[in-house]
Amino acid sequence: MNPGVVVETSLSYPAVARGKVRDIYLLPEDRLLMVATDRISAFDHVLPTTIPDKGRVLTMLSAFWFERTAQLVPNHFLSLDPDGLLSPGDAADLRGRAMVVRRARRIEAECVVRGYLAGSGWEEYRSGGAVAGLRLPGGLGPGDPLPEPIFTPATKAATGHDQNMSFADLVAAVGAELAARLRDASLRLYAFARAHAAGRGLILADTKFEFGRAPDGTLLLIDEVLTPDSSRYWDERAYRRGELIPFDKQFVRDYLTRINWNREPPAPPLPAEVVAATTERYREAYRRLVGAPLPERP
Repeated sequence: MNPGVVVETSLSYPAVARGKVRDIYLLPEDRLLMVATDRISAFDHVLPTTIPDKGRVLTMLSAFWFERTAQLVPNHFLSLDPDGLLSPGDAADLRGRAMVVRRARRIEAECVVRGYLAGSGWEEYRSGGAVAGLRLPGGLGPGDPLPEPIFTPATKAATGHDQNMSFADLVAAVGAELAARLRDASLRLYAFARAHAAGRGLILADTKFEFGRAPDGTLLLIDEVLTPDSSRYWDERAYRRGELIPFDKQFVRDYLTRINWNREPPAPPLPAEVVAATTERYREAYRRLVGAPLPERP
């Protein structure tokens, strides 16, 4: 995010960024308002179809995790309550999908932790037996658990697809001390969340974290955390039967693969049944992880 870039907004605060999913507004006192829309992206393209309730799941689930992991790693989360900052109408429209956070300067690296072999990790392993420069045992298949979770950082691309990089590359980019702090914090967070998910019937196969520096230099966990957009969740019972049933946006990726989309614009719309099934998966991921249904819209 570049705090100097201002885009058009209907709110009274300047918008500093518009991402694939989130719109970010500058608030007084070194704070930001992060609004999670119902947009969905796949293969680095925003699709023309939205997913109802997706933004509320991302926001409220992130808040759930920020509150429960604050003792492990400080984070930027301040509040889900926009009252007093917005007009009554805007506050009502954004409730559940907007959070107030501390402003931070993002560290330009995706901090990925993998406990299972899937996605780009599987593709990289299949082609060379390693992921992000880490040599793995032979004979692993898609969905297999790794001997231990691995930290596989990636570039933070402004456009296009993030690319895995080695830990040595991360050291070269941010320095040895910060690279070690990012790795250790990411592994702690993953271990905590993986244990929690296991108790709720979900496998946390992998996830990515983002970090930033507060104005006072404090290292903070930022953006979203452990959501179905930033993580790969599988149903645990199905996994024991040999199935990888996703509770994340992999369901949409699988549909786009089935229709042989060439991953070039324009992105195709999603049919109603895929939208409904995706919404249900996001809501179910929230219900399992939080232990309660997603609150109804006010």
